[in-house]
Amino acid sequence: MDNMHDAAAFFARLSKELMSEQEEATTFERVANRAVEVVPACDHAGITLRERRHSAASVASTSEMAETCDRLQYELDEGPCLQAVWDDDSYLASDLAHDRRWPRWGPRAAATGIGSVLAIRLATEEETLGALNLYAERPGAFSPDDVDLALIFASHAADAMNAARLVAGLETAVRTRHSIGVAQGILMQRYDISMQQAFEVLRRYSSHSNIKVRELAHLIIEDGRLPDMAPPEPVPSSD
Repeated sequence: MDNMHDAAAFFARLSKELMSEQEEATTFERVANRAVEVVPACDHAGITLRERRHSAASVASTSEMAETCDRLQYELDEGPCLQAVWDDDSYLASDLAHDRRWPRWGPRAAATGIGSVLAIRLATEEETLGALNLYAERPGAFSPDDVDLALIFASHAADAMNAARLVAGLETAVRTRHSIGVAQGILMQRYDISMQQAFEVLRRYSSHSNIKVRELAHLIIEDGRLPDMAPPEPVPSSD
């Protein structure tokens, strides 16, 4: 970037581009691909998402090499992307083969042909989403300018990824509400009960059978009845 104005204009266009896609998977792939284009030293990129129960998973990568390096971190429970995800920070390793912070993962990653790595935390103001993992085949590849570009890019990428996840969550919620409504209608007709009673049947059956309500709704829609075909328990009228 020649000056601040050019840089601001570039990242404004980039942010608009990343935000234009609302599908989660496509957004993640676009972020990984654009990272390689935006950060000059980066040869390969991957995205790690934070999951429940202190686990993480890859959702995008630009090459088999990046995918392998990410996977090795999960298998060994060691590496910069995991620390970026769980320690809420970013990490630079200029010589993976001799970096003592990750004595098992570093040499394994170096053996695949990676010389240096930059793991950037992906976060919104509310939460950490995961990490952007930038790999270079040459040791000492990432300059201070590369790091600055990566940090700015990661901020825009996190906003786009969070927006895509929110849209996906809303779409899932709408589909779930629709399915539950259809299942209620089936139970109302089959067992001659009210809408409130039908929902109580769903709730009780879900609890007793350890099946989520949305999954139970799908089963009822497919079969036209409760999975074991038993009549619902009597539910007192709310009237």
